Amino acid sequence: MQKIRKGDKVVVLSGKDKGRSGEVLRVMPKDDKALVRGINIIVRHQRQTQAQEGGLIRKEAPIHLSNIALADPKDGKPTRVGFRIEADGKKVRVAKRSGEVING
Repeated sequence: MQKIRKGDKVVVLSGKDKGRSGEVLRVMPKDDKALVRGINIIVRHQRQTQAQEGGLIRKEAPIHLSNIALADPKDGKPTRVGFRIEADGKKVRVAKRSGEVING
């Protein structure tokens, strides 16, 4: 089970977007990277084609997993992730900061 998954709310710990938060759009476990909505925006020059208009395209670039932390469901501050086995036998992710179960 992964600590950070698609749809999680995360906080950026370092880099130009430090302190900002966003939703994880995609996780790339082989590269240890994640795509976060509105974070690590890059500008690419796009040539015009029949299907697509040209100009400057702004899009998210992947950010390393070590530079993001899960946002605590209680207060939104960065937290580490732990695991716990529930009474029904399911393994769930738990915020180390507040002890609350992380949905997802």
